Amino acid sequence: MPAYQQPDRDCLLCPRLVEFRRTNQEKFPHFYNGPVRPFGPIDARLLIVGLAPGLKGANATGRPFTGDYAGDLLYDTLKKFGFAKGTYDKRPDDGLELLDCRITNAVKCVPPENKPTGPEANTCRPFLISEFDAMTNLSAILCLGQVAHQAMMRTYGLKLSAFKFAHRASHRMENGITLFDSYHCSRYNTQTYRLTPEMFENVFVDIRAHLDG
Repeated sequence: MPAYQQPDRDCLLCPRLVEFRRTNQEKFPHFYNGPVRPFGPIDARLLIVGLAPGLKGANATGRPFTGDYAGDLLYDTLKKFGFAKGTYDKRPDDGLELLDCRITNAVKCVPPENKPTGPEANTCRPFLISEFDAMTNLSAILCLGQVAHQAMMRTYGLKLSAFKFAHRASHRMENGITLFDSYHCSRYNTQTYRLTPEMFENVFVDIRAHLDG
């Protein structure tokens, strides 16, 4: 695989996701409806990894975590901790800029019911590996949710029992990169108080200390 590669605009690798995409192209013709590319500079030290695009969020706008509540909390927090500047207006042309931070998903296409299958994650994994290889300054990875954490484990060929997921946990890997965990910043998690803005910010306190230390 080349040093850096992402899926084609009309990627055909996962039949179920292709069928779902085409259904959405008919149902929501104004949506982006395609593999969502990462957002942010390739030379960033921090990579934030979600599971997959949301149907009416990133799948609609074409930018990770853009267009839904999860993006409201994520981008406000990134701005507070110096990882973003500009105005977040839930659209890809709002002028928001990421600083020393990049955002991607383990699975690039929106899956039915927000649940990609294991084989779909495996099929998309080479694109994630390609991204890691291209990010030569990478020092910290933030996994949003347990499934994203597990995707990282498999990407690096680690047993799931090696580093257990827990909110605000951090794990130093053999390659020198530190893995940080957070509950996903979804509306469901915040409405049920599984994740509060303060809890989410505490994770970035740790990340900022790691990078600045």
